[in-house]
Amino acid sequence: MKQLLKTIGFSLLLFVVCCNNDDITLLEEDVEDVEIIIDNDDEITTPNTYNILALGDSYTIGESVCDTCRFPEQLKSQLISAFSDQDNFNLNIIAQTGWTTTNLNNAIITENPENNYDLVTLLIGVNNQYQVKPFSLYETEFPSLVSKAIQLAKNDKDNVIVVSIPDYAYTPFGQNSSNTQTITQQINAYNTFAQNYCNQQNITFINITDITRQGLNNPNLVASDGLHPSALAYTMFVQRLLPIAVEKIE
Repeated sequence: MKQLLKTIGFSLLLFVVCCNNDDITLLEEDVEDVEIIIDNDDEITTPNTYNILALGDSYTIGESVCDTCRFPEQLKSQLISAFSDQDNFNLNIIAQTGWTTTNLNNAIITENPENNYDLVTLLIGVNNQYQVKPFSLYETEFPSLVSKAIQLAKNDKDNVIVVSIPDYAYTPFGQNSSNTQTITQQINAYNTFAQNYCNQQNITFINITDITRQGLNNPNLVASDGLHPSALAYTMFVQRLLPIAVEKIE
Protein backbone atom coordinates (compact mmCIF):
# COMPACT_ATOMS: atom_id res chain seq x y z
CA MET A 1 0.00 0.00 0.00
CA LYS A 2 1.36 3.45 -0.92
CA GLN A 3 0.89 6.53 1.23
CA LEU A 4 1.10 10.04 -0.27
CA LEU A 5 2.43 12.80 1.91
CA LYS A 6 2.07 16.33 0.53
CA THR A 7 4.07 19.20 1.99
CA ILE A 8 3.08 22.65 0.82
CA GLY A 9 5.10 25.86 0.91
CA PHE A 10 8.19 25.07 2.98
CA SER A 11 11.78 26.14 2.53
CA LEU A 12 14.16 23.43 1.41
CA LEU A 13 17.73 24.02 2.50
CA LEU A 14 20.32 22.76 0.07
CA PHE A 15 23.90 22.46 1.11
CA VAL A 16 26.38 22.71 -1.77
CA VAL A 17 30.02 22.02 -1.07
CA CYS A 18 32.43 23.93 -3.23
CA CYS A 19 35.15 21.61 -4.34
CA ASN A 20 37.67 24.41 -5.09
CA ASN A 21 37.94 25.95 -1.64
CA ASP A 22 36.96 25.50 1.95
CA ASP A 23 33.87 27.68 1.68
CA ILE A 24 30.48 26.15 2.10
CA THR A 25 27.70 27.99 0.35
CA LEU A 26 24.20 27.77 1.74
CA LEU A 27 21.46 27.99 -0.85
CA GLU A 28 17.87 28.40 0.10
CA GLU A 29 15.09 27.71 -2.41
CA ASP A 30 11.37 27.88 -1.91
CA VAL A 31 9.71 24.65 -2.87
CA GLU A 32 5.97 24.38 -3.49
CA ASP A 33 3.79 21.27 -3.43
CA VAL A 34 6.41 18.63 -2.86
CA GLU A 35 5.00 15.11 -3.04
CA ILE A 36 6.70 12.33 -1.15
CA ILE A 37 5.79 8.72 -1.93
CA ILE A 38 6.27 6.09 0.78
CA ASP A 39 6.00 2.54 -0.50
CA ASN A 40 4.66 0.12 2.09
CA ASP A 41 4.04 -2.76 -0.29
CA ASP A 42 6.56 -4.88 1.57
CA GLU A 43 4.98 -4.24 4.98
CA ILE A 44 5.03 -7.43 7.06
CA THR A 45 1.88 -8.40 8.98
CA THR A 46 2.18 -10.49 12.11
CA PRO A 47 -0.13 -13.52 12.18
CA ASN A 48 -2.56 -13.75 15.09
CA THR A 49 -3.51 -16.85 17.04
CA TYR A 50 -7.06 -17.06 18.39
CA ASN A 51 -8.23 -19.57 20.99
CA ILE A 52 -11.81 -20.83 21.11
CA LEU A 53 -13.43 -22.88 23.89
CA ALA A 54 -16.79 -24.66 23.55
CA LEU A 55 -18.50 -25.79 26.76
CA GLY A 56 -21.55 -28.03 26.82
CA ASP A 57 -23.04 -31.47 26.33
CA SER A 58 -24.06 -33.66 23.36
CA TYR A 59 -25.17 -30.61 21.39
CA THR A 60 -21.64 -29.24 21.61
CA ILE A 61 -19.69 -32.46 21.13
CA GLY A 62 -21.92 -33.25 18.13
CA GLU A 63 -23.47 -36.59 18.98
CA SER A 64 -24.23 -38.64 15.84
CA VAL A 65 -22.48 -36.28 13.42
CA CYS A 66 -18.90 -36.24 12.15
CA ASP A 67 -16.21 -34.45 14.15
CA THR A 68 -16.02 -31.58 11.67
CA CYS A 69 -19.82 -31.34 11.49
CA ARG A 70 -20.44 -30.22 15.07
CA PHE A 71 -21.11 -26.55 15.45
CA PRO A 72 -17.84 -25.54 17.20
CA GLU A 73 -15.82 -27.07 14.36
CA GLN A 74 -18.02 -25.45 11.72
CA LEU A 75 -17.68 -22.13 13.52
CA LYS A 76 -13.90 -22.49 13.60
CA SER A 77 -13.86 -23.27 9.87
CA GLN A 78 -15.95 -20.20 9.05
CA LEU A 79 -13.76 -17.99 11.22
CA ILE A 80 -10.67 -19.23 9.39
CA SER A 81 -12.31 -18.16 6.13
CA ALA A 82 -13.29 -14.77 7.56
CA PHE A 83 -9.83 -13.83 8.81
CA SER A 84 -6.38 -13.56 7.27
CA ASP A 85 -4.81 -16.70 5.84
CA GLN A 86 -1.92 -16.12 8.21
CA ASP A 87 -4.07 -16.26 11.35
CA ASN A 88 -4.41 -19.42 13.40
CA PHE A 89 -7.44 -20.74 15.29
CA ASN A 90 -7.23 -23.28 18.11
CA LEU A 91 -10.38 -25.03 19.33
CA ASN A 92 -10.83 -26.78 22.66
CA ILE A 93 -14.08 -28.59 23.50
CA ILE A 94 -15.14 -29.54 27.01
CA ALA A 95 -18.39 -31.42 26.47
CA GLN A 96 -19.85 -34.90 26.65
CA THR A 97 -23.16 -36.56 25.90
CA GLY A 98 -25.40 -36.69 28.96
CA TRP A 99 -23.69 -33.93 30.91
CA THR A 100 -25.76 -31.79 33.23
CA THR A 101 -24.65 -28.43 34.61
CA THR A 102 -23.07 -30.34 37.51
CA ASN A 103 -21.07 -32.60 35.19
CA LEU A 104 -19.81 -29.67 33.13
CA ASN A 105 -18.84 -27.72 36.21
CA ASN A 106 -16.85 -30.67 37.56
CA ALA A 107 -15.16 -31.24 34.19
CA ILE A 108 -13.99 -27.64 34.01
CA ILE A 109 -12.53 -27.94 37.49
CA THR A 110 -10.78 -31.19 36.54
CA GLU A 111 -9.38 -29.98 33.22
CA ASN A 112 -8.49 -26.56 34.62
CA PRO A 113 -8.08 -24.84 31.22
CA GLU A 114 -6.10 -21.63 30.89
CA ASN A 115 -7.82 -18.26 30.99
CA ASN A 116 -6.62 -17.30 27.52
CA TYR A 117 -9.63 -17.81 25.25
CA ASP A 118 -10.67 -15.17 22.75
CA LEU A 119 -14.12 -16.73 22.44
CA VAL A 120 -16.07 -19.08 24.74
CA THR A 121 -19.44 -20.65 23.89
CA LEU A 122 -21.74 -22.24 26.47
CA LEU A 123 -24.69 -24.51 25.67
CA ILE A 124 -25.95 -26.52 28.66
CA GLY A 125 -29.13 -27.60 30.41
CA VAL A 126 -31.03 -30.14 28.33
CA ASN A 127 -29.88 -33.04 30.49
CA ASN A 128 -31.00 -31.23 33.63
CA GLN A 129 -34.45 -31.24 32.07
CA TYR A 130 -34.25 -34.77 30.65
CA GLN A 131 -32.91 -36.27 33.88
CA VAL A 132 -35.60 -34.44 35.86
CA LYS A 133 -33.15 -32.50 37.98
CA PRO A 134 -34.65 -29.77 40.19
CA PHE A 135 -34.96 -26.54 38.24
CA SER A 136 -33.39 -24.79 41.23
CA LEU A 137 -30.16 -26.65 40.43
CA TYR A 138 -30.00 -24.95 37.04
CA GLU A 139 -30.83 -21.60 38.62
CA THR A 140 -27.77 -22.04 40.83
CA GLU A 141 -25.30 -23.74 38.51
CA PHE A 142 -25.97 -21.92 35.24
CA PRO A 143 -24.82 -18.51 36.60
CA SER A 144 -21.77 -20.25 38.06
CA LEU A 145 -20.92 -21.74 34.66
CA VAL A 146 -21.35 -18.36 33.00
CA SER A 147 -18.92 -16.89 35.52
CA LYS A 148 -16.44 -19.65 34.73
CA ALA A 149 -16.87 -18.99 31.01
CA ILE A 150 -16.10 -15.30 31.56
CA GLN A 151 -13.03 -16.15 33.60
CA LEU A 152 -11.75 -18.46 30.86
CA ALA A 153 -12.47 -15.75 28.26
CA LYS A 154 -9.67 -13.55 29.61
CA ASN A 155 -12.08 -12.29 32.28
CA ASP A 156 -14.01 -10.46 29.56
CA LYS A 157 -17.74 -11.16 29.28
CA ASP A 158 -17.74 -9.65 25.81
CA ASN A 159 -15.86 -12.77 24.68
CA VAL A 160 -18.68 -15.12 25.76
CA ILE A 161 -21.66 -16.41 23.77
CA VAL A 162 -24.43 -18.40 25.46
CA VAL A 163 -26.44 -20.59 23.10
CA SER A 164 -30.04 -21.59 23.78
CA ILE A 165 -31.06 -25.21 24.40
CA PRO A 166 -32.51 -27.12 21.40
CA ASP A 167 -36.02 -28.57 21.73
CA TYR A 168 -35.88 -32.34 21.25
CA ALA A 169 -39.68 -32.59 21.35
CA TYR A 170 -39.50 -31.86 17.61
CA THR A 171 -37.58 -35.04 16.82
CA PRO A 172 -38.68 -38.65 16.24
CA PHE A 173 -37.21 -39.50 19.66
CA GLY A 174 -39.14 -36.73 21.35
CA GLN A 175 -42.36 -37.72 19.63
CA ASN A 176 -42.19 -41.04 21.47
CA SER A 177 -42.61 -39.15 24.72
CA SER A 178 -45.97 -39.29 26.44
CA ASN A 179 -46.13 -35.50 26.61
CA THR A 180 -44.14 -33.52 24.07
CA GLN A 181 -45.86 -30.33 25.17
CA THR A 182 -44.31 -30.68 28.63
CA ILE A 183 -40.84 -31.02 27.09
CA THR A 184 -41.31 -27.82 25.14
CA GLN A 185 -42.67 -25.94 28.14
CA GLN A 186 -39.75 -27.01 30.29
CA ILE A 187 -37.18 -26.19 27.61
CA ASN A 188 -38.82 -22.77 27.36
CA ALA A 189 -38.41 -22.30 31.11
CA TYR A 190 -34.71 -23.14 30.97
CA ASN A 191 -34.09 -20.86 28.01
CA THR A 192 -36.10 -18.00 29.51
CA PHE A 193 -34.08 -18.16 32.70
CA ALA A 194 -30.78 -18.27 30.78
CA GLN A 195 -31.74 -15.43 28.46
CA ASN A 196 -32.98 -13.21 31.27
CA TYR A 197 -29.81 -13.81 33.24
CA CYS A 198 -27.63 -13.01 30.22
CA ASN A 199 -29.61 -9.86 29.48
CA GLN A 200 -29.20 -8.68 33.05
CA GLN A 201 -25.45 -9.30 32.90
CA ASN A 202 -24.99 -7.89 29.37
CA ILE A 203 -23.84 -11.25 28.04
CA THR A 204 -24.57 -12.31 24.47
CA PHE A 205 -27.36 -14.90 24.17
CA ILE A 206 -28.09 -16.50 20.79
CA ASN A 207 -31.39 -18.31 20.22
CA ILE A 208 -31.21 -21.42 18.01
CA THR A 209 -34.17 -23.27 19.53
CA ASP A 210 -36.51 -22.23 16.74
CA ILE A 211 -34.23 -23.95 14.23
CA THR A 212 -34.59 -27.27 16.05
CA ARG A 213 -38.36 -26.85 16.14
CA GLN A 214 -38.37 -27.32 12.38
CA GLY A 215 -37.18 -30.90 12.85
CA LEU A 216 -40.51 -32.59 12.18
CA ASN A 217 -41.23 -30.57 9.04
CA ASN A 218 -37.64 -30.90 7.83
CA PRO A 219 -36.14 -34.29 8.82
CA ASN A 220 -32.80 -33.19 7.36
CA LEU A 221 -32.33 -31.10 10.50
CA VAL A 222 -32.24 -34.23 12.68
CA ALA A 223 -29.25 -36.57 12.92
CA SER A 224 -29.44 -40.26 12.09
CA ASP A 225 -30.13 -41.14 15.74
CA GLY A 226 -33.48 -39.36 15.52
CA LEU A 227 -32.64 -37.09 18.45
CA HIS A 228 -29.73 -34.72 17.94
CA PRO A 229 -29.26 -31.90 15.42
CA SER A 230 -27.79 -32.84 12.06
CA ALA A 231 -24.79 -31.23 10.37
CA LEU A 232 -27.24 -29.04 8.45
CA ALA A 233 -28.86 -27.85 11.66
CA TYR A 234 -25.44 -27.01 13.08
CA THR A 235 -24.67 -25.05 9.92
CA MET A 236 -27.78 -22.98 10.61
CA PHE A 237 -26.59 -22.47 14.20
CA VAL A 238 -23.28 -21.15 12.88
CA GLN A 239 -25.00 -18.76 10.49
CA ARG A 240 -26.33 -16.98 13.56
CA LEU A 241 -23.19 -17.30 15.62
CA LEU A 242 -20.63 -16.27 13.02
CA PRO A 243 -21.31 -12.51 12.70
CA ILE A 244 -21.27 -12.14 16.48
CA ALA A 245 -18.15 -14.28 16.84
CA VAL A 246 -16.29 -12.26 14.19
CA GLU A 247 -17.22 -9.02 15.92
CA LYS A 248 -16.05 -10.29 19.29
CA ILE A 249 -12.74 -11.65 18.03
CA GLU A 250 -11.98 -8.50 16.03
